[in-house]
Amino acid sequence: MIARLNILKSALFIGALFLVSLQGYSQNNIELVPGSDLYTFDENLGYGRLIGNVHFIYQGNDMYCDSAHYFKNQKAVRAYGNVQINKNDTLNLYCDSLYYNGRTGKAKLWGNVRVRDNEFKLTTDTLDYDTKKGQAHYQYGGRVESILTQEVLTSRVGYFHPNSKNFFFSKNVVYDRTDLHMETDTLQYIYSQKKVFFFGPTNIKANDADMYCETGWYNTDTREGSLQQNAWISKEKDYISGDTLLYNPNEGYSIGIGNVYYKDSTQNMEFNGDYAYSSDTLNYSFLTGHAYATKYLQDDTMYVFADTLFMEQIDSNDVMKAFHNAKIFSTKVQCVADSITFDGEQELIFLYEEPIVWANSAELKGKLITIHLSDTMIHQVNIMEKASIVMEVQKDSLYNQIAGKKIVAKFRDNDLYKANVTGNAITIFYPEEEIKTDSTFTKKRQGMNRLYASDLRIDIDSNEISGITYLEKPDGAFYPMDQIKKDEMFIKGFAWKEALRPKRSLVGNR
Repeated sequence: MIARLNILKSALFIGALFLVSLQGYSQNNIELVPGSDLYTFDENLGYGRLIGNVHFIYQGNDMYCDSAHYFKNQKAVRAYGNVQINKNDTLNLYCDSLYYNGRTGKAKLWGNVRVRDNEFKLTTDTLDYDTKKGQAHYQYGGRVESILTQEVLTSRVGYFHPNSKNFFFSKNVVYDRTDLHMETDTLQYIYSQKKVFFFGPTNIKANDADMYCETGWYNTDTREGSLQQNAWISKEKDYISGDTLLYNPNEGYSIGIGNVYYKDSTQNMEFNGDYAYSSDTLNYSFLTGHAYATKYLQDDTMYVFADTLFMEQIDSNDVMKAFHNAKIFSTKVQCVADSITFDGEQELIFLYEEPIVWANSAELKGKLITIHLSDTMIHQVNIMEKASIVMEVQKDSLYNQIAGKKIVAKFRDNDLYKANVTGNAITIFYPEEEIKTDSTFTKKRQGMNRLYASDLRIDIDSNEISGITYLEKPDGAFYPMDQIKKDEMFIKGFAWKEALRPKRSLVGNR
């Protein structure tokens, strides 16, 4: 027997990733296929019932169930037991029971809900669908799996918009693929663009990096992303964090904006700034805006400040360059220069254009200064052209001074202890003598020595010149303290630039 009933807009369709929809047909006819065990319909009540092996056909879509109830006035239908809907052999839906209201356009499916097409399958316990809004959702947990790409997404709550292909998931959202794992609180997925948007704390684990953010987006195909709010990316050899991180591994670059922090474990260095750009393909990166680098020495920490920090890899050698207003601060050594270059492989630091190095109370100046590190400790400082070392021995008045064409300053435990001067060497220093009075010793300045030689070696102890070795006979004079001429007290071009010396407060203000 064939009965024509005006019921139901119900067929479910899952398409793209997680796509679920019902095709409206409340104004169309349902064809009841012969074979149902029992069919009754009461015209007065507007109620019909089908029992046993129920099979509907609608425009080529088959619906099966154990029993069904039809409410003509409400244009509603209820289906129970082994409910199945088949759409043109491309989609199959299964559940324990189903209810659809043709007037409101809302449907609900209960119990072991499974939806599958040629690409995807959805599993949940309860599914709601609004045909007028074009929206389906589950609220008690669901799992969506791609048959083609092996993508799996689970969440407590899921919303689907089939027409726009926008999908929203919230509460314990987990996305899994062979090479990608994501966990977040709320997620929007625009499947047509393969773009995932995050809202809430999010952890991402890819093949080559672990990532975190609290808002942002990520492309599951290209792996490009924008991570925001307390964002960080951790790789095997480096780590970067910032307010916003733009990540594009296929193009080989990443960008950090706002409170950027970068750590390079290969050089044992850290970098901070307002803006960072890094290119893996070109093997360089730069940092600007309150930029500074941190280098950990054996018993100290070295900070490098500049307008811009530039890092590049040359033949597997890591080189850092600090441009404009460059400064170095450590507890024992401080430096300023227009630009500074740090060669990681050779452990060399080059200071260009009006460089100055301070070590305790010694001030080293020249046209070019090179700092040699040994086992991350300062071993030697080479001063080229117009080289000088000035040491304050009495505040704002007396200075031990060394000058020449070239000075090689030796350090032990980061303390200056020796200086070799080459070419037109000159020394001005104030020797001391110890005077014993009863049980105490006092030191008294004897006068000023002003000596010239071609080359000489100077031994230094606690900022005092403790010995001088001349390679040839020196020329010069000694002046008692009360006979020192003011114009003889300083080397040519003397300047004491303590005011330029970097202070510890630089670190705290960055």
